[in-house]
Amino acid sequence: MSKLDDYPLSRVPANERHSLLSVAIVHMGMLTALDQFMLGAVLGNSMTLAEAFTAITLASLLFGVLTFALGYAGMREGLSGSLLARWCGFGRHGSVLIGLLVAISLLGWFGIQNAVFARSLSYALKGKLSFAESAALSGAVLTLLVAFGFKALRFTARIAVPLFIALVGWIFWHAFHGQAGDAALPVAPSDPITVSAAITMVIGGAILASLMTPDLTRFSRSGKDVFSITLLTILAGEYGVNGLAILIARELHTSDIIAIITQTTSTLGLFAVVFSTLRVNDLNLYSSSLGIANATEGLTGYKPRYSVITLLLGFLGTLCSILGILDRFVDFLELLGVVFPPVLGVMIIDYYLLKTDRQILEQSRSSNALPATSQLIGWPALIASVAGSATGLLVESGVPVFNSLIVACVVYLLTAPLMKRATVISKQAAE
Repeated sequence: MSKLDDYPLSRVPANERHSLLSVAIVHMGMLTALDQFMLGAVLGNSMTLAEAFTAITLASLLFGVLTFALGYAGMREGLSGSLLARWCGFGRHGSVLIGLLVAISLLGWFGIQNAVFARSLSYALKGKLSFAESAALSGAVLTLLVAFGFKALRFTARIAVPLFIALVGWIFWHAFHGQAGDAALPVAPSDPITVSAAITMVIGGAILASLMTPDLTRFSRSGKDVFSITLLTILAGEYGVNGLAILIARELHTSDIIAIITQTTSTLGLFAVVFSTLRVNDLNLYSSSLGIANATEGLTGYKPRYSVITLLLGFLGTLCSILGILDRFVDFLELLGVVFPPVLGVMIIDYYLLKTDRQILEQSRSSNALPATSQLIGWPALIASVAGSATGLLVESGVPVFNSLIVACVVYLLTAPLMKRATVISKQAAE
């Protein structure tokens, strides 16, 4: 995808669309990485096998529906997720908040990935570099690579995805067929995790991929391609990397992925960690830059330089890893699992059911331009998103991610038509 970093604030023209494989291999990279392996290891060490795979299956169904729906809209309109939000209920300034929310969350993911990389580096050097020193070094190098060699890093998708899947397969084979003496002594499992909490964690680990999907599927050619991309990502990420990690963690009796990788693969595993971190942080900074670009342009009309945004985000993400964001991994996933589903639900309801701005989107699509106008701020969308997130965080019964999504969709379906009717009445009264 030679022009993946083009068109940050415009539609992708039809002649710039790419093949199914070109988009799918990049999209799969979002869920075939260390964060999914970490999540699977946590679930495998804290749940029974049946509970863990039940959580993955239910979460994958929800993830698949949300991802395909939003990805199809991105393909049809040729717009990134943060830009699409302008005409999917949130308005110009409302989409600014979405862009900032995405950027902040991806900043956390960058910090988590960098922390894993730093622990691996410190282990490989036998402690000659402390964790903080390793995190600072790896974060600086990764940021510079992405900022100044973004196009050159594009090839890593075709190397990192199959390499990391092969690594997980090797770890799986070694865990179950390696020499018995190589296995770690059994240790007490982590605190138990309920199925509802696990579903929210799995969604939290994948939900940003749903919101980032239009960033990639805007380069797709058809709805069939979007469906295939979604299905391949679920199979490779959730049932491949995540599922195998569950089995491996149960066999080795640990959720420490650095111990798992080094115990079974030695330096080969560290090599795969390097490529995986490059691949995921490449995407993290890419979509984060789109969110910041949309936010800045939406507020001020100024279009900032990509390299400047990337350097700033890379510095802040490195700081997060040094300050210990990896230690809050589970909490981070649970927070994402209730904050982002309401946003996706509102966008999907608006685009497919209420169709608030579908007419002006269709009118401008023929000329491959953005709509000339957009509402300033979509209060119903913001109210519904806040209500859904608050429900997911505060209501303990049921499954938090489902609670947050359902409440957001219902609130938006009720408030959007009412507010639209009230606006029409006020305009008629003024006339």
